[in-house]
Amino acid sequence: MRSPRRCSRNGCPRQAVATLTYVYNESTAVVGPLAAFAEPHTYDLCEPHARSLTAPRGWEVVRHEGEFEPPPPTPDDLVALAEAVREAARPAPRPPQDDQDQPTTPPTSRRGHLRVIPPSY
Repeated sequence: MRSPRRCSRNGCPRQAVATLTYVYNESTAVVGPLAAFAEPHTYDLCEPHARSLTAPRGWEVVRHEGEFEPPPPTPDDLVALAEAVREAARPAPRPPQDDQDQPTTPPTSRRGHLRVIPPSY
């Protein structure tokens, strides 16, 4: 499942609710509601960072005055959640009965781009 977008500030674990965009030719920083898609040259901010943002001397900050609300789940999020539940509900594959035909390397399993390697004892 796709995780919610997080604040771009270093070390901040909060969910993003605003987008910061710089308009360089006008020396302006614009803080508005969270953009539908993460785009290059924009920054996602949590509410405390969106409210407390300051700009360099000579720059102007244009800030959204309403409430910043987290985005609702998208259909993609709901489909990914349903697929994750289905995957978790599947029974684990049974180990093979005949040990003589098996290679000597430990078995591994794959989930997407990750691979789980059991510990060797």
